[in-house]
Amino acid sequence: MKETSVLCLLFLISLLSCTTNQAHLTVSPSRSQFFKGDFVSLSCEEDDSSAGWTLRRNTSKRQRTQCGDGWGKPAGSSCNISYIYTSDSGVYWCESREGPISNMVNLTVTGGSVILQSPVLPVMEGDDVTLLCKTKTTPSNLPAAFYKDGSLIRKQPTGHMTIQHVSRSDEGLYKCDISGHGESPSSWITVTDKHTTTPPPTSTPPPTSTPPPGSTSITLPPSLSPPLLSVLLLIGSVYVVVLLVLLVLLVRRSVHRKPKG
Repeated sequence: MKETSVLCLLFLISLLSCTTNQAHLTVSPSRSQFFKGDFVSLSCEEDDSSAGWTLRRNTSKRQRTQCGDGWGKPAGSSCNISYIYTSDSGVYWCESREGPISNMVNLTVTGGSVILQSPVLPVMEGDDVTLLCKTKTTPSNLPAAFYKDGSLIRKQPTGHMTIQHVSRSDEGLYKCDISGHGESPSSWITVTDKHTTTPPPTSTPPPTSTPPPGSTSITLPPSLSPPLLSVLLLIGSVYVVVLLVLLVLLVRRSVHRKPKG
């Protein structure tokens, strides 16, 4: 019965660990906007294994189609798009047979000549984020103007802008413009809370009192916790009582055996 309970517990733990595993969708090159004709590789990555995950997407034309079904070429846990079209713009994610899905990634493909190179995954609060306004045919260091939610933020002579120590207020819809080349599509930048690990509080040891001269102090080993110490004291008391009883019985027996004078 005990072995059966242990086996059931192990089965439940393994079942929970299997159902909570979640893949992470990564994009290479790591950005959310692409020019028409670019090469894009998407991968479903998991801590333990990459098997069992299917890459799917939703576009304006078709819903919930998987890699290889009219788009992309499966390559292990990855899906390679050798020539991406504007019709490939949409939401991509990894999905398992059991149902759990990964993070969702929104990819935008433009037929224009300017894109905004921004993080494809959510950025963590407090980190620095660099935005790059990039053209398809010319160097990427041209002067560019950056916009957030339709309003001009700043103009940068080198075509890139860094937002230092991002916060939730920096979350929004970004785009850029290069004079003479055009405007990029808009991309949403998500900012997540920073998960900080707080070290456990350190307990302050109680003050030690100095024993008076001539007395001996007894230091208990750290392995003896108060409950264990109580049990040991109880067992010791029982042994003392038993020894006293035996000593009394021996004395009485020796008195009874003493010859009369």
